[in-house]
Amino acid sequence: MDARLERKLRVLAGVVVAGAIAGIVFSLAQGHGSARSVVAGIAYGVSISAALGSIQYFVLEGPMQMWLGGLSFATSLIVRSAIYAAIIVIIQGLELGERIAGLPLEMSSRLFWASFIYSALLSVAMNLGLGIANIIGPRAFKNLIIGRYRTPVEEDRFVLFVDIAGSTGLAERLGGVGIHRLLDRIFRLLTLSVVDYRGEVLDYVGDEIIVTWPARGGAVDYRPLRCFMAMRRELADASGQFQREFGVVPRIRGSLHFGAVIVGEIGDIKRAIVFNGDVMNTAARLEELSRTVDGGFLISRAAMERFGPTPPFAVRDLGRLPIRGRADGIDVIGIEAPPQIA
Repeated sequence: MDARLERKLRVLAGVVVAGAIAGIVFSLAQGHGSARSVVAGIAYGVSISAALGSIQYFVLEGPMQMWLGGLSFATSLIVRSAIYAAIIVIIQGLELGERIAGLPLEMSSRLFWASFIYSALLSVAMNLGLGIANIIGPRAFKNLIIGRYRTPVEEDRFVLFVDIAGSTGLAERLGGVGIHRLLDRIFRLLTLSVVDYRGEVLDYVGDEIIVTWPARGGAVDYRPLRCFMAMRRELADASGQFQREFGVVPRIRGSLHFGAVIVGEIGDIKRAIVFNGDVMNTAARLEELSRTVDGGFLISRAAMERFGPTPPFAVRDLGRLPIRGRADGIDVIGIEAPPQIA
């Protein structure tokens, strides 16, 4: 199944389950504990959450995503909440829960407004949570909530650094606002490949995007390497649009490294999950070195050894190259020829 669709369906299933539970809670809180009343509560919870979730993931994060992305966080929240409220009113006005449970279709005004306010508050809370998760990253948000990295831990990780080639010259040409708009458009496009290959965006730093995978997940089917090549394909497919809007065709280069990193929460007022260790430094320096080699991409031997014996595209062994900060250099592998994206 397509990774983007799988992610949406997985989250949608969680939203629907939460909606069903919320419907039961509301029914019991209103003193309606009969089997039919509980069924009605579940029906409302499932129908409302399924409708809102489907709108969220297949419309608001689909055809309307670019438009909503151009709005401020508060404005986007208001627009989404207004759409949610309209859907809730329609479902409750149809008395869908009573119809499914076989109850009389005589919802009182008090019950209508109580259930509307309850549903609206829950939907706004969900919308706010999704908005925050979108700002800091869904996985980082989940890990902050469950406290997974409250105490620092060591994990084996693939780390992919991707850099926009010639960004300094582009900044001089486009100006501050122009280069910001260009980077935003590029990063939004590249993130699609990250989702496709089940990576996690660790950070955007200037003109770089840092992506990571846990050891087991990243080793499956060369995901980090395929991700980088898919990024190049996305940029190539969108080259005409970039040329028309910005007068440039952006290119990327990058590096991939593997090893132990320290992952933990840091900070107080602005809490964040950060990755530290030699792997991060080496990956960044490999990216600098990639600027001097054909293909514009370097893979450390440590990363390459985590994959299967047959790469999905041709590579070449570059041997040991000098790298800043390491007296003994590092064994690296380069791309031999542009791959075909599977």
